[in-house]
Amino acid sequence: MLENDRTQAELPPAGTIQSLSGIDSEGWFEYLVRVYPHHTDYSGAVWHGTYVAWMEEARVESLRSLGIEYADWVAQGLELPVVELSLRYHRAVQMGQSVAVRTRMTAGEGVRLLWDYEIRSADGKELYVTAQVTLVGVDREKGKIIRQLPPLLKDALAKLAINP
Repeated sequence: MLENDRTQAELPPAGTIQSLSGIDSEGWFEYLVRVYPHHTDYSGAVWHGTYVAWMEEARVESLRSLGIEYADWVAQGLELPVVELSLRYHRAVQMGQSVAVRTRMTAGEGVRLLWDYEIRSADGKELYVTAQVTLVGVDREKGKIIRQLPPLLKDALAKLAINP
């Protein structure tokens, strides 16, 4: 084991599923990641596209915490593509750091789902990125926006929705 490895905070293994109890009183679900070299640019700072990938992972894991397997919905013909994305970079995350990607669904308007994000230091003291993403339900076969979300998905997502 390298000396640096001993100084890093212990994180759950990649792919660890966090339960609904991991959602706090304000609706935030937290997903921990460690920054590896492939997440960074030539300077050792996290490449801007990596943040988007982490946000998607956190969103999928938050759904999994409710028993919603995204792959199952896709297999049934429903997709939830991103139709709008807004990010603000407050400061760069560096290789070797551990960060918490926090996400919560703030609203659902018909088939549009609005999600907020914060990427913070693992201890929550430093803010690196804030973002908002809008998803929309699409019938995969027809390639068209659906009129309403399937009841099972709508009910599960209602557990996540908050009023900011």
